[in-house]
Amino acid sequence: MRKVIYWVHTSVDGFVDGPNGEFDWPVMGPELAAYSEQLDDRVDTLLFGRVVWAMMAGFWPTAEQISDDAHVARFAPFWRATPKIVLSRTYAGDDWTTAVVEAEAVTELKQQDGRDLLLTGGIGAAAALTEHGLIDEYHVAVHPVVLGGGRPLFAHPTDRLNLRLVNSAVADGRIVINQYERA
Repeated sequence: MRKVIYWVHTSVDGFVDGPNGEFDWPVMGPELAAYSEQLDDRVDTLLFGRVVWAMMAGFWPTAEQISDDAHVARFAPFWRATPKIVLSRTYAGDDWTTAVVEAEAVTELKQQDGRDLLLTGGIGAAAALTEHGLIDEYHVAVHPVVLGGGRPLFAHPTDRLNLRLVNSAVADGRIVINQYERA
C-alpha cells in the first residue's frame, strides 16, 4: 500500500507561518534541499491543501523565471511533471490541478498502484488526513526562528496523536528534521 508522507516546515515555537501569514523565514540550504529531494524521489503524486495550493500554483509554474536558486531549478520541473491533487470540498481546480478530492478519498488513492504520496505544508489538509488516520510519516523541519504566533503545526486535534521518532537529523547546521511514524 502506498504511504502518505507529510513534509512541513515549522518554527521552534510550533507555527507553520507567522502572525500575518508570512512564510519568508524557512531557509532551504543544500542539505535541507537534498532531504526534500529524497522525499520527492519516493513519490509520484503531490497532495496539497487549498491554502498551500494557492501559494504553490502562484510560484512553481514559472519558478525559474523568478528565482535562480539551485533547489528551485531542480524542483520546478518535478513539480510541473508530477500529478497534483488538491484536498478541498469547494475548490473547482485549475490548469495545474490533476484532481480535487475530499480527504476521505485519499484512502482510495493509497490503495492504487504507484509510489508514495507527498503532502507538502499546510495544516488543514494535514489535520483532516491525520483525523482519518491516513498520514503514515511526518517529516517536520524545525527552523531556528521564533514567530510568536501564526497557525500552529497541529491545529486543535480532536484526539491525541501518538508518534514514534524514527530519525532525527540536522541540516545545514541549523535545521532539525524529525521523522515520525504513527505509534
